[in-house]
Amino acid sequence: MSTGRLTIDLDAVVANWRALDGMTNCKTAAVVKANGYGLGAVNVAKALFKAGVRQFFVAVAEEAVAIRNELGEKPDISVFSGHMKGDTDLIRELRLTPMLNSVDQLTMHFETLPGHPFGIQLDTGMNRLGMEMQEWAAVAELALAQRPTVVMSHLACADEPDHPMNPHQLDNFKKMTDGIGAPRSLAATGGILLGPDYHFDLTRPGIGLYGGLPFEQAQATVELDLPVIQVRDLAEGEVVGYGNTWQAERPTKIATVSGGYADGLFRILSDKATLYHGDIPCKLVGRVSMDLLTIDVTDLPEVPTKLSLIGPKQSVDDLASQAKTIGYEVLTQLGARYNRKTFGK
Repeated sequence: MSTGRLTIDLDAVVANWRALDGMTNCKTAAVVKANGYGLGAVNVAKALFKAGVRQFFVAVAEEAVAIRNELGEKPDISVFSGHMKGDTDLIRELRLTPMLNSVDQLTMHFETLPGHPFGIQLDTGMNRLGMEMQEWAAVAELALAQRPTVVMSHLACADEPDHPMNPHQLDNFKKMTDGIGAPRSLAATGGILLGPDYHFDLTRPGIGLYGGLPFEQAQATVELDLPVIQVRDLAEGEVVGYGNTWQAERPTKIATVSGGYADGLFRILSDKATLYHGDIPCKLVGRVSMDLLTIDVTDLPEVPTKLSLIGPKQSVDDLASQAKTIGYEVLTQLGARYNRKTFGK
Protein backbone atom coordinates (compact mmCIF):
# COMPACT_ATOMS: atom_id res chain seq x y z
CA MET A 1 0.00 0.00 0.00
CA SER A 2 1.62 3.23 -1.15
CA THR A 3 -0.72 5.66 0.60
CA GLY A 4 -1.13 6.35 4.29
CA ARG A 5 -3.66 4.36 6.27
CA LEU A 6 -6.18 6.41 8.24
CA THR A 7 -7.97 4.28 10.83
CA ILE A 8 -11.27 5.71 12.10
CA ASP A 9 -12.88 4.38 15.28
CA LEU A 10 -16.64 5.02 15.21
CA ASP A 11 -17.08 3.28 18.57
CA ALA A 12 -14.92 6.03 20.08
CA VAL A 13 -17.05 8.72 18.41
CA VAL A 14 -20.18 7.16 19.92
CA ALA A 15 -18.52 6.82 23.32
CA ASN A 16 -17.55 10.49 23.25
CA TRP A 17 -21.12 11.50 22.37
CA ARG A 18 -22.48 9.40 25.22
CA ALA A 19 -19.98 10.90 27.66
CA LEU A 20 -20.94 14.45 26.68
CA ASP A 21 -24.64 13.59 26.70
CA GLY A 22 -24.21 12.18 30.20
CA MET A 23 -22.97 15.56 31.45
CA THR A 24 -26.34 17.20 30.78
CA ASN A 25 -30.03 16.79 31.52
CA CYS A 26 -31.15 18.00 28.11
CA LYS A 27 -31.16 16.72 24.54
CA THR A 28 -27.80 16.29 22.79
CA ALA A 29 -27.43 16.74 19.06
CA ALA A 30 -24.27 16.10 16.99
CA VAL A 31 -22.37 18.40 14.65
CA VAL A 32 -21.21 16.54 11.52
CA LYS A 33 -20.17 19.47 9.32
CA ALA A 34 -16.95 19.47 7.27
CA ASN A 35 -17.46 15.81 6.35
CA GLY A 36 -17.80 14.83 9.99
CA TYR A 37 -14.67 16.81 10.93
CA GLY A 38 -12.77 14.83 8.31
CA LEU A 39 -13.85 11.36 9.48
CA GLY A 40 -16.69 10.85 6.98
CA ALA A 41 -20.04 12.46 7.73
CA VAL A 42 -22.21 9.60 6.49
CA ASN A 43 -20.46 6.92 8.57
CA VAL A 44 -20.32 9.16 11.63
CA ALA A 45 -23.98 10.14 11.36
CA LYS A 46 -25.05 6.53 10.82
CA ALA A 47 -23.17 5.38 13.93
CA LEU A 48 -24.55 8.22 16.05
CA PHE A 49 -28.07 7.67 14.76
CA LYS A 50 -27.87 4.04 15.91
CA ALA A 51 -26.74 5.35 19.29
CA GLY A 52 -29.84 7.53 19.57
CA VAL A 53 -28.92 10.89 18.04
CA ARG A 54 -31.92 12.42 16.32
CA GLN A 55 -30.65 15.89 15.46
CA PHE A 56 -27.61 16.71 13.37
CA PHE A 57 -26.06 20.06 12.43
CA VAL A 58 -24.23 20.82 9.19
CA ALA A 59 -22.64 24.06 8.00
CA VAL A 60 -24.34 24.38 4.61
CA ALA A 61 -27.34 22.74 2.97
CA GLU A 62 -25.27 20.74 0.49
CA GLU A 63 -23.61 18.85 3.34
CA ALA A 64 -26.97 17.36 4.27
CA VAL A 65 -27.62 15.52 1.00
CA ALA A 66 -25.64 12.34 1.66
CA ILE A 67 -26.74 12.20 5.31
CA ARG A 68 -30.43 12.46 4.42
CA ASN A 69 -30.05 9.86 1.69
CA GLU A 70 -28.43 7.48 4.17
CA LEU A 71 -30.63 8.03 7.23
CA GLY A 72 -33.99 8.79 5.65
CA GLU A 73 -36.64 11.05 7.12
CA LYS A 74 -36.28 10.39 10.85
CA PRO A 75 -33.47 12.72 12.00
CA ASP A 76 -33.71 16.48 11.98
CA ILE A 77 -30.86 18.03 9.99
CA SER A 78 -30.23 21.68 10.85
CA VAL A 79 -28.16 24.09 8.78
CA PHE A 80 -26.01 26.71 10.54
CA SER A 81 -25.76 28.98 7.48
CA GLY A 82 -29.52 29.31 7.39
CA HIS A 83 -31.65 29.86 4.31
CA MET A 84 -29.31 31.09 1.59
CA LYS A 85 -30.41 32.30 -1.81
CA GLY A 86 -30.64 29.25 -4.05
CA ASP A 87 -31.17 26.82 -1.14
CA THR A 88 -34.97 26.87 -1.13
CA ASP A 89 -35.54 23.76 -3.22
CA LEU A 90 -32.91 21.77 -1.32
CA ILE A 91 -34.32 22.82 2.05
CA ARG A 92 -37.80 21.77 0.94
CA GLU A 93 -36.85 18.50 -0.73
CA LEU A 94 -34.52 17.31 2.04
CA ARG A 95 -36.73 18.68 4.84
CA LEU A 96 -33.85 20.63 6.33
CA THR A 97 -34.15 23.06 9.22
CA PRO A 98 -32.26 26.30 8.50
CA MET A 99 -31.01 28.40 11.40
CA LEU A 100 -32.18 31.84 10.23
CA ASN A 101 -29.38 34.34 10.85
CA SER A 102 -30.87 37.68 9.77
CA VAL A 103 -34.09 39.52 9.14
CA ASP A 104 -33.49 39.03 5.41
CA GLN A 105 -33.21 35.27 5.83
CA LEU A 106 -36.29 35.17 8.02
CA THR A 107 -38.30 37.15 5.47
CA MET A 108 -37.15 34.94 2.58
CA HIS A 109 -37.91 31.76 4.50
CA PHE A 110 -41.41 32.83 5.47
CA GLU A 111 -42.16 33.97 1.92
CA THR A 112 -40.74 30.98 0.03
CA LEU A 113 -41.41 28.13 2.48
CA PRO A 114 -44.37 29.14 4.68
CA GLY A 115 -44.94 26.62 7.44
CA HIS A 116 -41.57 24.90 6.89
CA PRO A 117 -39.52 24.23 10.06
CA PHE A 118 -36.77 26.70 10.99
CA GLY A 119 -34.58 27.74 13.88
CA ILE A 120 -33.20 31.12 14.89
CA GLN A 121 -29.57 32.01 15.47
CA LEU A 122 -28.78 35.01 17.66
CA ASP A 123 -25.54 36.96 17.98
CA THR A 124 -24.64 37.34 21.65
CA GLY A 125 -21.25 38.94 21.08
CA MET A 126 -19.23 36.80 18.68
CA ASN A 127 -20.14 39.02 15.69
CA ARG A 128 -20.12 36.17 13.23
CA LEU A 129 -23.61 34.81 12.56
CA GLY A 130 -27.03 35.62 13.97
CA MET A 131 -29.36 38.48 14.72
CA GLU A 132 -28.18 41.15 17.10
CA MET A 133 -30.29 42.26 20.03
CA GLN A 134 -32.12 45.10 18.27
CA GLU A 135 -32.81 43.02 15.15
CA TRP A 136 -34.20 40.21 17.24
CA ALA A 137 -36.38 42.54 19.27
CA ALA A 138 -37.95 43.80 16.04
CA VAL A 139 -38.96 40.35 14.75
CA ALA A 140 -39.10 38.13 17.84
CA GLU A 141 -42.87 38.23 18.22
CA LEU A 142 -43.41 37.32 14.57
CA ALA A 143 -40.75 34.61 14.57
CA LEU A 144 -41.86 32.99 17.83
CA ALA A 145 -45.46 32.88 16.61
CA GLN A 146 -44.25 30.52 13.86
CA ARG A 147 -42.79 28.12 16.47
CA PRO A 148 -39.07 27.80 15.73
CA THR A 149 -37.56 24.41 16.52
CA VAL A 150 -34.75 26.06 18.47
CA VAL A 151 -33.33 29.49 19.29
CA MET A 152 -29.55 29.27 19.50
CA SER A 153 -26.33 31.21 19.84
CA HIS A 154 -22.65 30.26 19.82
CA LEU A 155 -19.92 30.89 22.39
CA ALA A 156 -16.70 32.52 21.22
CA CYS A 157 -14.38 31.51 24.09
CA ALA A 158 -15.85 28.35 25.60
CA ASP A 159 -12.48 26.58 25.36
CA GLU A 160 -11.22 29.05 27.97
CA PRO A 161 -13.41 28.39 31.04
CA ASP A 162 -12.37 31.54 32.90
CA HIS A 163 -12.74 33.91 29.96
CA PRO A 164 -15.10 36.81 30.80
CA MET A 165 -16.74 36.47 27.38
CA ASN A 166 -18.51 33.30 28.54
CA PRO A 167 -20.69 34.87 31.26
CA HIS A 168 -21.12 37.95 29.07
CA GLN A 169 -22.61 35.90 26.26
CA LEU A 170 -24.66 33.84 28.67
CA ASP A 171 -26.14 37.02 30.11
CA ASN A 172 -26.93 38.37 26.64
CA PHE A 173 -28.53 35.08 25.61
CA LYS A 174 -30.76 35.13 28.66
CA LYS A 175 -31.74 38.74 28.02
CA MET A 176 -32.71 37.86 24.45
CA THR A 177 -34.52 34.59 25.18
CA ASP A 178 -35.79 34.35 28.77
CA GLY A 179 -39.51 33.67 28.78
CA ILE A 180 -39.80 32.39 25.21
CA GLY A 181 -41.57 29.09 24.60
CA ALA A 182 -39.09 27.73 22.05
CA PRO A 183 -36.27 25.37 23.00
CA ARG A 184 -32.91 27.11 23.51
CA SER A 185 -29.33 26.08 22.71
CA LEU A 186 -26.04 27.80 23.57
CA ALA A 187 -23.45 25.09 24.21
CA ALA A 188 -21.20 23.17 21.84
CA THR A 189 -18.44 20.96 23.33
CA GLY A 190 -16.79 23.74 25.33
CA GLY A 191 -20.13 25.04 26.54
CA ILE A 192 -21.11 21.60 27.83
CA LEU A 193 -17.92 21.55 29.90
CA LEU A 194 -18.73 24.99 31.36
CA GLY A 195 -21.60 23.44 33.30
CA PRO A 196 -25.40 23.37 33.61
CA ASP A 197 -25.93 27.12 33.34
CA TYR A 198 -24.93 26.86 29.68
CA HIS A 199 -26.89 23.72 28.72
CA PHE A 200 -30.49 24.96 28.30
CA ASP A 201 -32.65 22.56 26.20
CA LEU A 202 -30.20 21.30 23.58
CA THR A 203 -26.43 20.98 23.28
CA ARG A 204 -24.51 20.65 20.01
CA PRO A 205 -21.13 18.91 20.55
CA GLY A 206 -18.70 18.93 17.65
CA ILE A 207 -14.94 18.59 18.22
CA GLY A 208 -15.44 16.61 21.42
CA LEU A 209 -17.08 13.81 19.45
CA TYR A 210 -13.93 13.46 17.36
CA GLY A 211 -11.44 13.26 20.21
CA GLY A 212 -10.26 16.86 20.32
CA LEU A 213 -9.77 19.53 22.95
CA PRO A 214 -11.24 21.03 25.04
CA PHE A 215 -12.73 17.60 25.92
CA GLU A 216 -9.61 16.22 27.57
CA GLN A 217 -11.27 12.91 28.52
CA ALA A 218 -12.32 12.14 24.94
CA GLN A 219 -11.33 8.85 23.39
CA ALA A 220 -9.06 9.08 20.36
CA THR A 221 -10.94 8.48 17.12
CA VAL A 222 -8.20 8.35 14.47
CA GLU A 223 -4.77 6.87 13.82
CA LEU A 224 -2.58 7.69 10.82
CA ASP A 225 0.25 5.46 9.63
CA LEU A 226 2.46 6.42 6.67
CA PRO A 227 4.22 3.73 4.62
CA VAL A 228 7.96 3.82 4.06
CA ILE A 229 8.78 3.93 0.33
CA GLN A 230 12.56 3.89 0.52
CA VAL A 231 15.39 3.91 3.07
CA ARG A 232 18.85 5.30 2.24
CA ASP A 233 22.16 5.84 4.04
CA LEU A 234 23.68 9.32 4.16
CA ALA A 235 27.26 10.22 4.93
CA GLU A 236 28.04 13.04 7.32
CA GLY A 237 27.56 16.35 5.51
CA GLU A 238 24.96 15.19 2.96
CA VAL A 239 21.71 17.14 2.67
CA VAL A 240 18.03 16.20 2.42
CA GLY A 241 15.07 17.63 0.53
CA TYR A 242 14.15 20.89 -1.14
CA GLY A 243 16.37 23.85 -0.35
CA ASN A 244 19.01 21.66 1.38
CA THR A 245 17.54 22.83 4.68
CA TRP A 246 18.82 19.83 6.67
CA GLN A 247 22.34 18.46 6.71
CA ALA A 248 23.47 15.22 8.33
CA GLU A 249 25.84 15.72 11.26
CA ARG A 250 26.65 11.99 11.43
CA PRO A 251 26.14 8.91 9.25
CA THR A 252 22.36 8.85 8.98
CA LYS A 253 19.62 6.52 7.80
CA ILE A 254 16.72 8.36 6.11
CA ALA A 255 13.27 6.84 5.47
CA THR A 256 11.18 8.50 2.78
CA VAL A 257 7.48 8.04 3.58
CA SER A 258 4.32 8.61 1.59
CA GLY A 259 2.55 11.78 2.76
CA GLY A 260 2.84 15.52 2.32
CA TYR A 261 1.00 18.80 2.19
CA ALA A 262 -1.34 17.36 -0.46
CA ASP A 263 -2.48 15.01 2.30
CA GLY A 264 -3.08 17.74 4.87
CA LEU A 265 0.38 17.63 6.48
CA PHE A 266 1.29 21.27 6.91
CA ARG A 267 4.59 22.68 5.62
CA ILE A 268 5.14 24.35 8.96
CA LEU A 269 5.91 20.85 10.29
CA SER A 270 9.17 20.87 8.28
CA ASP A 271 12.10 19.98 10.58
CA LYS A 272 9.65 19.92 13.52
CA ALA A 273 7.30 16.95 13.41
CA THR A 274 7.88 13.64 15.14
CA LEU A 275 6.72 10.27 13.85
CA TYR A 276 6.84 7.02 15.82
CA HIS A 277 7.99 3.46 15.28
CA GLY A 278 6.22 1.82 18.19
CA ASP A 279 7.34 3.86 21.18
CA ILE A 280 10.47 5.24 19.51
CA PRO A 281 10.31 8.85 18.22
CA CYS A 282 11.75 9.64 14.79
CA LYS A 283 12.29 13.22 13.67
CA LEU A 284 11.08 14.63 10.40
CA VAL A 285 14.09 16.27 8.71
CA GLY A 286 14.01 18.68 5.82
CA ARG A 287 10.94 20.18 4.25
CA VAL A 288 7.46 18.71 3.98
CA SER A 289 6.90 18.33 0.25
CA MET A 290 3.69 17.68 -1.68
CA ASP A 291 3.79 13.89 -1.44
CA LEU A 292 6.77 12.91 0.70
CA LEU A 293 8.39 13.26 4.11
CA THR A 294 11.95 12.35 5.06
CA ILE A 295 12.45 10.85 8.50
CA ASP A 296 15.63 10.17 10.49
CA VAL A 297 15.43 6.47 11.45
CA THR A 298 19.11 6.02 12.30
CA ASP A 299 18.48 4.87 15.85
CA LEU A 300 15.81 2.29 15.11
CA PRO A 301 16.70 -1.35 15.75
CA GLU A 302 15.15 -2.37 12.43
CA VAL A 303 14.20 -0.91 9.06
CA PRO A 304 10.58 0.25 9.39
CA THR A 305 7.82 -0.47 6.88
CA LYS A 306 5.61 2.32 8.26
CA LEU A 307 5.72 5.17 10.75
CA SER A 308 2.89 6.58 12.87
CA LEU A 309 1.98 10.26 12.75
CA ILE A 310 -1.24 10.11 14.80
CA GLY A 311 -1.67 7.31 17.31
CA PRO A 312 -1.11 6.25 20.92
CA LYS A 313 2.10 8.29 21.24
CA GLN A 314 0.85 11.45 19.48
CA SER A 315 -2.69 12.78 19.48
CA VAL A 316 -4.37 15.05 16.97
CA ASP A 317 -3.87 17.96 19.36
CA ASP A 318 -0.20 17.06 19.93
CA LEU A 319 0.34 17.28 16.18
CA ALA A 320 -1.66 20.50 16.02
CA SER A 321 0.56 22.04 18.68
CA GLN A 322 3.65 21.29 16.59
CA ALA A 323 1.96 22.93 13.60
CA LYS A 324 0.89 25.95 15.70
CA THR A 325 -2.76 25.30 14.94
CA ILE A 326 -5.72 23.45 16.49
CA GLY A 327 -6.98 19.90 16.32
CA TYR A 328 -9.99 21.01 14.27
CA GLU A 329 -7.71 21.98 11.39
CA VAL A 330 -5.66 18.80 11.53
CA LEU A 331 -8.79 16.64 11.38
CA THR A 332 -10.60 18.56 8.66
CA GLN A 333 -7.49 18.59 6.45
CA LEU A 334 -7.04 14.80 6.46
CA GLY A 335 -6.38 14.03 2.83
CA ALA A 336 -8.54 12.20 0.32
CA ARG A 337 -5.65 9.95 -0.76
CA TYR A 338 -5.47 8.03 2.50
CA ASN A 339 -6.62 4.44 2.56
CA ARG A 340 -9.43 4.79 5.10
CA LYS A 341 -10.27 1.90 7.39
CA THR A 342 -13.42 2.57 9.39
CA PHE A 343 -14.56 0.22 12.11
CA GLY A 344 -17.17 0.30 14.83
CA LYS A 345 -20.89 0.96 14.81
